[in-house]
Amino acid sequence: MGENEFMHSEKPQCPFHVVGAIGLMLLLVVSVGCNRTRKYPLQGEVVEKNAATSEITVKHGDIPGFMPAMAMPYRVKDPAVVQELQPGDKIAAEVVLGKDQSDYWLEDVRITDESGRGQAKPPAAPHMLMPGERVPNVALINQDGRTIHLSDFAGEALLVTFIYTRCPMPNFCPRLSSQFAKIHDELKKNPDDYSKTHLLTVSFDPKYDTPAVLRKYGLAYLDGDQSGFSHWDFASTNPGDLARVAQAFGLQYEKGDNQISHNMSIVLIAPDGAVAKFWSTDWTWTELMENMRKAAHPSAQRGGPR
Repeated sequence: MGENEFMHSEKPQCPFHVVGAIGLMLLLVVSVGCNRTRKYPLQGEVVEKNAATSEITVKHGDIPGFMPAMAMPYRVKDPAVVQELQPGDKIAAEVVLGKDQSDYWLEDVRITDESGRGQAKPPAAPHMLMPGERVPNVALINQDGRTIHLSDFAGEALLVTFIYTRCPMPNFCPRLSSQFAKIHDELKKNPDDYSKTHLLTVSFDPKYDTPAVLRKYGLAYLDGDQSGFSHWDFASTNPGDLARVAQAFGLQYEKGDNQISHNMSIVLIAPDGAVAKFWSTDWTWTELMENMRKAAHPSAQRGGPR
């Protein structure tokens, strides 16, 4: 055996089980890195709390990299913390952002000042319609400049939400529109579902969101397919009717210098024109779609033919 052959044959080899262990460790490191959450410091004032849903509404300043200054609801995973907090409390906390932009909550919530307790005035909660109550038949102007009314969708299950096209927050208006796009695409696969359902996105920024702007915005979520407007309208209305709809559907919005602070409101209107169900922060697009299907085919829920 030559010298080179000897040296080659004697070169230490890494046992297979060691290689496997190293590979597994690297895989775990990569997996943890891909699934890690991100955290952002928050300082603000509690303006409202809902112990039943373990949520607090916080008015806060800019959160660089996550959200501009606004008042919005946040989930708190520890219900004991929600019980302790009171409107008017100044707090510091960590906003935790999960893998999905729509999955965020507060951790390490600390009260920094209790002197404002009892002095804070929570935002006036709109008088929302209850399931079974009929919706106001307001007039809207859609992306084609055509006047439409909520009553035009009688006989269909109508899913309504609210956005403004300049919204910069991916977990608010862009999320709503992208999830509605998924619902639209899925319902389109079944002609019976498609013909008995309709989507409606209403802007609460009518001065900027003209029909032309709404049409361009809508086409982006319809992949450029103009025929999609037959199933999904993008519309705005006058300030008076917008206020009526906002009150009826639990929509809260407040205009700032360049942005609009708002909550999330989704309402399902049954074919008879009455409210069927509401959602705000806790929902999935599949849940919305299945509720639309059920509302569109009430006879199927009673055991009759669909």
